[in-house]
Amino acid sequence: MKWEAVIGLEVHAQMLTDTKIFCGCSTRFGSEPNTQTCQICIGMPGVLPVLNRKALEFAVRTGLATNCTISKYSRFARKNYFYPDLPKGYQISQYEHPICEHGRIEIVVDSEVKWIGITRIHMEEDAGKNIHEGTGGYSYVDLNRTGVPLMEIVSEPDIRSPKEAVEYMKKLRSIVRYLGVCDGNLEEGSFRCDANVSVRPEGQEEFGTRAEVKNINSFRYVEKAIEYEIKRQIKVIGDGGKVVQETRLWDANKGITESMRSKEEAHDYRYFPDPDLVPITVEQKWVDEIRASLPELPDAKRHRFVADFGLPEHDADLLTSERAAGEWFEEAVKAGAQAKTVSNWIMGDLMKLLNEENKSIDACPIRPAQLAGMLQLIDKGVISGKIAKTVFDEMYKTGKDAETIVKEKGLVQISDSSEIEKVVDEIIARSPKEVERFKAGDEKLLGFFVGQAMKATKGKANPQMLNDLLKKKLS
Repeated sequence: MKWEAVIGLEVHAQMLTDTKIFCGCSTRFGSEPNTQTCQICIGMPGVLPVLNRKALEFAVRTGLATNCTISKYSRFARKNYFYPDLPKGYQISQYEHPICEHGRIEIVVDSEVKWIGITRIHMEEDAGKNIHEGTGGYSYVDLNRTGVPLMEIVSEPDIRSPKEAVEYMKKLRSIVRYLGVCDGNLEEGSFRCDANVSVRPEGQEEFGTRAEVKNINSFRYVEKAIEYEIKRQIKVIGDGGKVVQETRLWDANKGITESMRSKEEAHDYRYFPDPDLVPITVEQKWVDEIRASLPELPDAKRHRFVADFGLPEHDADLLTSERAAGEWFEEAVKAGAQAKTVSNWIMGDLMKLLNEENKSIDACPIRPAQLAGMLQLIDKGVISGKIAKTVFDEMYKTGKDAETIVKEKGLVQISDSSEIEKVVDEIIARSPKEVERFKAGDEKLLGFFVGQAMKATKGKANPQMLNDLLKKKLS
């Protein structure tokens, strides 16, 4: 029997506000435990929460960018459950009336475009954090995260493979980073997801029983966890069993999902409207102002890069996945460089150096205009493409302009034909056997002669001149 997976993702994105969603405590990451709390976020009796307007604005911005309808009326509800890191005994979230509904985003998988629906985007507060490791057999609770503003972005069950799930999550991360509403940091937990996974016989309309997989904090683990869960469910059914609706944890060390608890339904949380928070009424004028302030988003930028710069889809995808990369590319082109050449350098040498130091492109020591200046030196014949790689590495290390480095290091390309001819004559004279083999038809030996000449000139010989002279002398 052929099986089809049905997958939906619940992505939690921490909003980039300076303060928490209902109080003035800092949202800064990495502070000493329990130093960023107050009576409101730890749920002391008699205190009243007040909504952070910036959090509301960020949720609306995200809704507009993902083609959602912005609700004119929404309100908060209490989600009741007990856990040590939840000091109030409930989480303030949204249930019946979320701020955004009925959106969709485009993903590209294996060159095919697919739209993934978004059921809702709602605001909620984060819970605290339980600490179990290195505590001498005790468990401690850090409430710094309590009250940190989150958006929960819930997809429709439109995803059919682990690969699609990863592409959807990457696109969503790219959007929130473009908007500046979330830093998308998976390691720090500011962008994480739970996956709802079920399987059904291919062609069947009815959904199978789903399991929710939690604790997924990287794109690689999203793919691995969903792959494992699909195989597990197919095996359970194949062995005559039934898939149980439950919550499972992804164990990255073992590469498996493990049962955590039975899956709760909405009624288990006893949702009811929060009496301490007034309903939210959003004016259309404010929504229109936010819409007008949106930046150019990844899809629009990708289409423009293909249309205006003639870039291949692959290049445009990579350059627009991060807002800073797209802006860096455009600045280099405006400085006079050819678009495809700039794209090649960014995707090749520049990304290699940045990845080695785990840096993002907005922390790049080379400015776009500096790359354009180096490429102009190649076009003018001052340096060769091979020398350019040495120059580029030095630019990255020192931040100096290419022209300065070329002068300091004496890297100017040799374009004097008589000087190159002298080198060629010497190499031919000391390589009679290779000359005979070349003339006998072993044309691959041209590479040998080029290599020897480049070695003799320390890579400075003009490649075109060198090749032309060698062919002329060897013919």
